[in-house]
Amino acid sequence: MKQVLLGNFAVARAVALARVDVISAYPITPQTLIVEELSEMCARGDCGAKFIKVESEHSALACCMGASAAGARTFTATSSHGLLLMHEMIHWSAGARTPIVMVNVNRAIAPPWNLWSEQTDSLSQRDTGWIQLYCENNQEVLDTTLHAYRIAEQLRVPVMLVMDAFILSHTSEVVDVPDIAQVDRFLPPYNPEVKLDPADPHSFGSITGGAEYQELKRIRHEAILRARDVALEVDSEFDAIFGRKYGIVQPYRCDDAELILLTSGTTAGTARIAVDALREEGVAAGTLKVRLFRPFPAHAIAEGVGDAPKVAVIDRNVSLGAGGIFAQELKAAFYDMDRRPEIIGIVSGLGGGDFTPEAIARIAHNAASAKGRRGEAVWEAL
Repeated sequence: MKQVLLGNFAVARAVALARVDVISAYPITPQTLIVEELSEMCARGDCGAKFIKVESEHSALACCMGASAAGARTFTATSSHGLLLMHEMIHWSAGARTPIVMVNVNRAIAPPWNLWSEQTDSLSQRDTGWIQLYCENNQEVLDTTLHAYRIAEQLRVPVMLVMDAFILSHTSEVVDVPDIAQVDRFLPPYNPEVKLDPADPHSFGSITGGAEYQELKRIRHEAILRARDVALEVDSEFDAIFGRKYGIVQPYRCDDAELILLTSGTTAGTARIAVDALREEGVAAGTLKVRLFRPFPAHAIAEGVGDAPKVAVIDRNVSLGAGGIFAQELKAAFYDMDRRPEIIGIVSGLGGGDFTPEAIARIAHNAASAKGRRGEAVWEAL
């Protein structure tokens, strides 16, 4: 059924379709509408989850962790400083192998105060043990929420779905909302082998020595690496039922490109428009959207880049003192490969700067004309 939905409401519809058991969240702009809508849906009986109101984001994730350990399918949502307040529990929930799904609506981090879109909040959690999936539009937001539960529960690893503040969260788009019977075919009930159960007691969260601690970390690391294959399997199964497919990266006009723009989130769609305009000017440009982050899909990106001699990474984020985070990941990924294009890291759009097709085309022209530019990131004003 086609509906015109804000990105936040697309999340809420997906959570209800996933038959989530427990929702716990604390409101923060710009994700507040997600949990407000879910609260109303639970009150009306449109969503069968137990909705737990808490006093902070830290408590919200703690509630989800406890419920997940007891065998419940759980959901929470946050943004920016709320995500930062969760930081301790983000580590705990990943280490406990609780397959929580959380939506983070990207928002810049203060000071100074800023409500607009920037990816530094989610990417600052990249080493916590959560899989991250970055969405381009509201249809992808709904579909990826369903993907996330399959991936999380198969690997017993929590998944963070990431969407741009206001550009998606508060913008209405036509979304195909699937039938609950179709979703049930794709997403079976969550039934973990090990859970908190008085009739079958287990120990959770015990102290360990160094050898056991390292072995458990290694096992978690390997589970996250498997996410690349699992995400592709889940995507193929979703396509067979719903007729929509996303992959873990999405190349566009990359086959003969001399310059590839690497993007994520909503910037990807605008970059395609810019690439079409650049092609009309005679610039052999392409664009590659990265959807999966942690694990970083290095080989899929390398396949998409192919023989292109230059890649310009547009980062709507920054690791201060190091540069854009996707650019760092890409440089590290290509280090051991035989084909290594020149990689130009571009930091732009922080705090909600508007990526227009014209702005991206200008960035592409600047990158294409750069000769042997390496090292520090290029900061581009919009």
